[in-house]
Amino acid sequence: MTLDFSNRRRFWLLLTLLMAAVWFGNLEYRKLVRPDEGRYAEIAREMATSGDWVTPRLNDIKYFEKPALQYWITAGAYRLFGEHHWTARLWSGLTGFLGIFFTAFAATRLFGREAGLLSAAVLGSSLLYTLIAHMNSLDMGMTFFMGGALMSFLLAQQDAASARANRLWMHVAWAALALSVLSKGLMGIVLPGAVIVLYTLIERDFGLWKRLQLFSGIALFMAIAAPWFIAVSIANPEFFHFFFIHEHFERFLTQTHGRYEPWWWFIPVLAAGILPWLFTLIDAMARAWKVDTSKPNSSFPLFGGRLGWGLARWNSHVSTPSLALPLQGGGNKSGFKPKRFLLIWAVFIFVFFSLSGSKLASYILPIFPALALLIGEHLSRIDGRRLFWQILPVAFLAMAGLLLAPNAVRFADNELARGQYALFANWLLAASAIWLVGTVIALCLSYRDKVRGAIIVLACSSLIAAQVLLTGHDSLSATRSDYAIAEQIKPHLRPGAPFYSLEGYDQTLTFYLKRTVTLVNYQDEMAFGIAQEPHKWLPDIESFKQAWVQQPYALAIMSHGTYQQLSQQGLPMRVIARSVDKTAVTTP
Repeated sequence: MTLDFSNRRRFWLLLTLLMAAVWFGNLEYRKLVRPDEGRYAEIAREMATSGDWVTPRLNDIKYFEKPALQYWITAGAYRLFGEHHWTARLWSGLTGFLGIFFTAFAATRLFGREAGLLSAAVLGSSLLYTLIAHMNSLDMGMTFFMGGALMSFLLAQQDAASARANRLWMHVAWAALALSVLSKGLMGIVLPGAVIVLYTLIERDFGLWKRLQLFSGIALFMAIAAPWFIAVSIANPEFFHFFFIHEHFERFLTQTHGRYEPWWWFIPVLAAGILPWLFTLIDAMARAWKVDTSKPNSSFPLFGGRLGWGLARWNSHVSTPSLALPLQGGGNKSGFKPKRFLLIWAVFIFVFFSLSGSKLASYILPIFPALALLIGEHLSRIDGRRLFWQILPVAFLAMAGLLLAPNAVRFADNELARGQYALFANWLLAASAIWLVGTVIALCLSYRDKVRGAIIVLACSSLIAAQVLLTGHDSLSATRSDYAIAEQIKPHLRPGAPFYSLEGYDQTLTFYLKRTVTLVNYQDEMAFGIAQEPHKWLPDIESFKQAWVQQPYALAIMSHGTYQQLSQQGLPMRVIARSVDKTAVTTP
């Protein structure tokens, strides 16, 4: 039977376009939520407005917690397309999407065409990866570049890689490491470096260091990463100590950021985040440490179609070993072992953040591309019966989601929130139903030994379920976003009029108002910047009251409790907007 190549190409193009529609379709729909989405959207907005591309600012206060790469990209998107939800989230969505394709590319060349397809399916449908890719945070960009560095490194170190291929891919890896540092800091180079050290110690493969292109690679790394760090340090001499000491060593070693969780906290995060592939991951990791002697299902993936098939047949028939062409992806017990490296990468980064004094769920995201490669390679060799038993528990989890979804209203702490959670419960039901239907179909296909079909159905249904869940989360925006109260405030804004924020800073408010506020009796993450520019805030309520009565026109936002106290004290105020927890006022 002759394969129609043009029809197959059109099929994959159509599938890619459909996936893109599902992937990017809801970036604009949802309101930005506190704190990360509002924070990073606002820093980029202020950068685009001010034209200062060196010194990041949040609420017009110096903000040095993270490097500037994502701010630059998002500010550029604002200038090109305008300030929207989708432009604020564009970098996360785009890097998440491209990460799936680069995973497919690398897995194909490491383990074969089937493993490439399945690795992409795994990564694009993993719950945590999908969720973070659709939120405005720095973690997805960091994961894209760290994952790109990892996979470029693996391609460079293949036993069959030529000297030219090694140089090419190692330089891609060094460039990706530099961009990961510009995305979120030193972890982008420290963690990969530590993994290489561990691998060479465990495998005693010290010759690996000769293949890292150290001198030219470090030069390339510095050429990309260093200019901004130098420029921001010249413009702000206080930057160096805060960024390199406080934000890295103190964040890791102490509980200074108030994000302390027990050492085991990331275990349930990983278990939920890797769904629906949890049980396949356990099986894949249990087998990954074995000697890497597996050969890719599609031999010679660097060569296409019939040429690759012909070379594989040549290799299987030649009688003289010296004439046989080297297969990629393994076979040499004394050579580089990509699966072991992937396993060390995942385990070390997981343990590293588990020992940290500061924890957020997204911190372990850089292990997901490595896990996707391990799972995808394992799935390319699995039989239908084994896959069936690994999918079956997922069906029970989906049924549990259906049963527990109505209980979401229990998280509401007031009547307004109760109504929002009731709406969100309907979205949870819909997501669980989609997930369950997809899982049942996958079970039927795996039972009939249609492994690829089962995996694709499960991946697609999981991605769609996650997107439904994300879309439904907008039901909770009244308690997690300041969009609604900002719309009430906008008609009362006047050019040059002061706007005070009492005892708090609402991360999404300034983005929606398109202006900054004067903080009153509040510092938190802006304490360092306030220390550098103390004239940009008011230290206490008394200072605010004195400033307020002297203004011909001014605005302020505060909690309901603070409003009641100031009203009882006789401070003249006119209410212009209310939300579930805040009151906005102007001078009379």
